[in-house]
Amino acid sequence: MIIRKLFKFENAHIVRNCTSERCKFSLHGHSYKVELFFESNYLDNGQMIYDFGLTKTYIKDLIDSFDHATTIWNQDDKEYINDIKKHSQRWVLLPVSPSAEQFSRVIFLMVDRLLNLTKMQNGEKEVKLHSVRVHETDTGYAEGFRDDAYSKLMGEIRLQEIEFSPQVQKEWSDPLMWKRLLDGERFENPKPKVKN
Repeated sequence: MIIRKLFKFENAHIVRNCTSERCKFSLHGHSYKVELFFESNYLDNGQMIYDFGLTKTYIKDLIDSFDHATTIWNQDDKEYINDIKKHSQRWVLLPVSPSAEQFSRVIFLMVDRLLNLTKMQNGEKEVKLHSVRVHETDTGYAEGFRDDAYSKLMGEIRLQEIEFSPQVQKEWSDPLMWKRLLDGERFENPKPKVKN
């Protein structure tokens, strides 16, 4: 069975080397919609694959990192990178160009890592991220699957090369979340309260 959770964020970027003149030479923004699709053959104690409420902490923080931020490719012009960092408190530096395709891969890798490090507390079993769909506009989206996220043919993405601005990190519910995730520390879902 597959379940879906929708997130939204506003973000600016430049997609270098693409065909469209507007996209590759001008900073521009989009109202993104991100759909996460989770799968499992099992239901938890609440007869769910994964409680949607559990996505409102760390997963939400990761995706919200891109909201009202500028996403920058670390291979872009150094002066441009420095100017964005100088004039914007919220930015994310990626090791890939911030196209919808690469957004789907980056978000897949981040959420997949978090899910793999999470201790489940309510009987959840074999919950996996099935795919990530990133709508850049109302008429276009990219959907990345596990093979895409980890594909060397599309260029390997190393999470250690992703950098979040200090302001983005400060706004997380756990300002050390990214360090913990990179270090492989365990995350715990809350234990469900037992009815008295």
